[in-house]
Amino acid sequence: MASITHTDEAPFTREDPWRIFRIMAEFVDSFEELSRIDPAVTIFGSARSKPRDPYYKAAVAMSKKLAKAGVPVITGGGPGIMEAANKGAAQGKGTSIGLNIELPFEQCGNKYANLPINFHYFFSRKVCLVKYSLGFVYMPGGFGTLDELFEVVTLVQTHCIEKFPLIL
Repeated sequence: MASITHTDEAPFTREDPWRIFRIMAEFVDSFEELSRIDPAVTIFGSARSKPRDPYYKAAVAMSKKLAKAGVPVITGGGPGIMEAANKGAAQGKGTSIGLNIELPFEQCGNKYANLPINFHYFFSRKVCLVKYSLGFVYMPGGFGTLDELFEVVTLVQTHCIEKFPLIL
């Protein structure tokens, strides 16, 4: 039988029994905030897009139209396409939700989300990106965007969620 040792290189492993409370708090806090909004559209895409990028501009325009129609916009809360979508929703005077993941050396939340929620765990963030949406828009992105696409497609395929519009 293999023995498991905890090393100084992986101190988080000693904290696992307590980690469940942080996970629960993320779900409780985010569900409490997001349950107050109308069904939204979640927009996924690259964190690397710049304001001069045509997809960035398209995300701003699309989310502005959604906001003006009274549809809240949810994003991953970071830079790039996420920032563009939050920016457009804010310009449209709508609900602009940013579900930011807190990572060392990575993105911080963008300034355009008027309802920012921070997460420590990708899986709880992905639940909230899906749970409160009635449709999904996927713009060009990287592995994170693909992960989010396949998560939603798998949930639809396995009948865990109803079929939703997926716009690629």
